[in-house]
Amino acid sequence: MNKKGIITAFLLAVGLPGLRNAQAQTTYEEMEQLTVNEQITTIITASEPVRLVDISTDKVAGDQPINNIIRLKPKEAEHEDGEVLAVVTIVTERYRTQYALIYTTRMKEAVTDKEILLQEREAYNNPAVSMSTTDMTRYARRIWNSPAKFRNVATKAHRMVMRLNNIYAVGDYFFIDFSIENKTNIRFDIDEIRVKLADKKLAKATNAQTIELTPALVLEQGKVFRHGYRNVIVVKKMTFPNDKLMTIEMTERQISGRNISLNIDYEDVLSADSFNATLLEEE
Repeated sequence: MNKKGIITAFLLAVGLPGLRNAQAQTTYEEMEQLTVNEQITTIITASEPVRLVDISTDKVAGDQPINNIIRLKPKEAEHEDGEVLAVVTIVTERYRTQYALIYTTRMKEAVTDKEILLQEREAYNNPAVSMSTTDMTRYARRIWNSPAKFRNVATKAHRMVMRLNNIYAVGDYFFIDFSIENKTNIRFDIDEIRVKLADKKLAKATNAQTIELTPALVLEQGKVFRHGYRNVIVVKKMTFPNDKLMTIEMTERQISGRNISLNIDYEDVLSADSFNATLLEEE
């Protein structure tokens, strides 16, 4: 074995990171290739929400209509068969994938529907994701199926009762479990569910004193209920001073529709920590 071979063998044996990275490099010829045509929309479906999409050239148009779907299509027809139009990189919460987009003049050869397969996924530790949607949903489902621990946090309006069932703190998130009892015979068509942080002294509150919180997850997506409703909303942990209230507000999909809201006090949120360890131990 020559000197170069001995050095390479030694580096392989000790697992030098730089060498492993070099061997992991990929060209477009080694990627999964998708044939595309300007008359066909290519749909790529990921198994979890997509956080980033990069298309390496402007020869291909793309968008993301929903969180785990990507649509791609060449912008024009003036290409040769086999021409590489672009490389598309897809980054989800836990993996990344790359495809080489190859032009074909024959529509029947263009890929219309592509699911990202397990063997095409390269594990990726996304620093922007502290908890994946899959894990978040799993925790939320367990909470939804658990018995209520809160009994005295509730509000009444329009012959409905909205109450807090549980608050869990898991990782960087609060999991808020609430339910509504509808004592009327009129179904409730949900328009939207909003989460706000506002002053306790509502009379002095202004727009600047109310903060809208965007949920990281709303477990149940159903839009209609007649008698009973339960859901789990996940929000990022935030500074929550004791002069503030967290409010979950549900409005009805009608011009003169009903609305009901639940105020959660600072002390109730603090008590979430006592449930955290129990939930994790059950996993």
